[in-house]
Amino acid sequence: MSKADFQLDTAAPAKLGVSGVLSFDTATAALQAIRSALAAGGARELDLAGVSRSDSAGLACVLAAVADVGRPVRVVGMPAGMLALAQVCEVDSLLGRAPPAVAAAAGKG
Repeated sequence: MSKADFQLDTAAPAKLGVSGVLSFDTATAALQAIRSALAAGGARELDLAGVSRSDSAGLACVLAAVADVGRPVRVVGMPAGMLALAQVCEVDSLLGRAPPAVAAAAGKG
């Protein structure tokens, strides 16, 4: 996988994993792939723990994918930088994340 690539992991039926880079360079393709995978499967979680780098376009990609799926999808494993950006932009509540105390108790970010 090159630095500009992202990958999806659909091995777990209830979870869609994303790894690699979510940036201006990959956001359009990533959004299409994530939307398709969420529509085709029954994933209830979007796991971003494998994301190595992200920017505002990556955050917009995640927001759009979660908004478009038509069912609740919880975002887990969000990288610290992406979470900080979501909080500064006051969009973190749109991500279906567990409340901080619950996430900390469960060991999730």
